[in-house]
Amino acid sequence: MVRVVALHSVIPLRAEPSETSEMLTQMLFAETADVLEDARRWTRIRLHQDGQTGWADTKMLTPMSDDDWVRHKSNETLALQAHNGFIPRIARPMTHAVSEKNGQTVPLTVGTRLPSYSNGFFALMGMRFRINPSTVLVNPLPLTLDSLMQATRFYLNTPYLWGGKNAMGMDCSGFTQIVCSLFGISLPRNASEQYSLSQVVTKNDLFSRVSPVYSLEHAMPGDLLFFDHPAQLDADTPASSTEIERVPLPATTDAPPHVTHVGILLDKNNVIHCSGRVKIEHLDAHGILSLDSADAAHPDGRYTHHLVHISRAV
Repeated sequence: MVRVVALHSVIPLRAEPSETSEMLTQMLFAETADVLEDARRWTRIRLHQDGQTGWADTKMLTPMSDDDWVRHKSNETLALQAHNGFIPRIARPMTHAVSEKNGQTVPLTVGTRLPSYSNGFFALMGMRFRINPSTVLVNPLPLTLDSLMQATRFYLNTPYLWGGKNAMGMDCSGFTQIVCSLFGISLPRNASEQYSLSQVVTKNDLFSRVSPVYSLEHAMPGDLLFFDHPAQLDADTPASSTEIERVPLPATTDAPPHVTHVGILLDKNNVIHCSGRVKIEHLDAHGILSLDSADAAHPDGRYTHHLVHISRAV
């Protein structure tokens, strides 16, 4: 099997081998992948971290020899053993690593994993880098409201970018995947996949185990909130705060919900999510009540997303 690693801070993965094709996700520095197809200028790969596939510009990928791969996996294993099953990673929106070989800097974004990190240094593919230790998280954060607020405050107003998962642009599931990784929670890449994780009994070794939560009243900070698109709101959902008739989240439904959006619960009344930008908005059993949608007729805002499911990592 041919394997590659990212030595750039971010590499786009596209649906087709073209610069104009849709960006599906991004490959961060130090991420590795299997090569599925080689079309010269473009290479189709599958990321080891979350299984996502896409086409990357071949010149942005660095081939790994079998020896490189063995060393990389050994470093990952040692990191997991030393840090409570957690690989140290960047915890700030952006920082820089400096090559000891030539002094060049590499920008690194939040969530970037550093399998061989120790005391302000890490190595990759035989290259040694130094980095500010204050920007690296060496153990998972405790999942509390205070730690959530501390971890997410840096990303407020980060713009929405379809397929993005870095601090210069994220989509909704990229945001939840990256933020949850700081708490030692491994999620799939897309909102529908993150929702589906709580619908299966067997555990996928790539991801954390999550369980459904059947009521907002029983939800806790850090729970994942799944939503339907505004166009799919049912007839019982009010359009705005002036039309509220509160109802509980149903425990079961005849058909699976049409999940199009995901966010993270802060408390019973607030969700942090990426829609247009990363922001904190009001939440109730109906969904997200957005002040961005307020007008003269609805000064308290309008519902923009319908709450359909809650999950908790266990």
